[in-house]
Amino acid sequence: MFTKHFLEQTEPPRSPRETLPTMYDLPSENPEEPGLPDEFHDFQPELLRLTFKPANYSPETIFCGSDMNLYYDLYHTNWYKRPDWFGVVGVSRLYEEQDLRLSYVIWQEGVSPFVVVELLSPGTEDEDLGENQTRQTQPPSKWEVYEQILRIPYYVVFSRYTNQLRAFVNTGGEYQELDLKQSRVWMPQLQIGLGLWLGEYAGINRLWLRWYDALGNWIPTEAEAANLEATAAKQEATAAKQEATAAKQEATAAKQEAEQQRQRAEEAESRARALAQKLKELGFSE
Repeated sequence: MFTKHFLEQTEPPRSPRETLPTMYDLPSENPEEPGLPDEFHDFQPELLRLTFKPANYSPETIFCGSDMNLYYDLYHTNWYKRPDWFGVVGVSRLYEEQDLRLSYVIWQEGVSPFVVVELLSPGTEDEDLGENQTRQTQPPSKWEVYEQILRIPYYVVFSRYTNQLRAFVNTGGEYQELDLKQSRVWMPQLQIGLGLWLGEYAGINRLWLRWYDALGNWIPTEAEAANLEATAAKQEATAAKQEATAAKQEATAAKQEAEQQRQRAEEAESRARALAQKLKELGFSE
């Protein structure tokens, strides 16, 4: 009895990371959930992921999730939210630096998302904007989880039906809506911003959410960057070819000028010899 009591008193407490379910234990999807993502919900999160490049974080410490279960409650380990897109900084790109994630489990990761984006639809708009009331027996709404439990610094919502962008910053545990003058929100902690861009992505021309840098330039995807580099290389090659052509033309012109000067010199020398011969014939000697 003494030994058992002694062990119970001296055994150190175990952390949630050791005792609670991991992403391997929790479901990564729920086939009973109604409504599959539409095309916009596929393309828009992908564009956000491809352009989410915080200037002060290396790619190895950045993670993006879309339509992925986000487990947030130590005491209700099966409760989760599924953001349309979220970005995390200061966490390993791979789970424990070696594996792709099935879900994002807060008590395992130790880092909450820095920004969450929800794409509004008629069926989810009330919960996304915190306008529905949850009963005590129900899990908290997305708004409550993002605002009060995880205290995510930035929450952004966008409606492709109205093309309205709204952004909220967490101040003292409450979201305050930002006054967006140009449909852009700058996040100084990341040194990048999020805004509405009119352009073509995935063959579709419309307003898209995408990230921009400190100079206000839209951050390119890898494919766009490659195209820009290829275009720049082509322009450089064209410029070099034009310079070579111009140099060749200058060389040709110089050669022609030299030939003309030679011909003029020969003509002048010929006239001089003819004049000397004429003077000799007239009796004038040197």
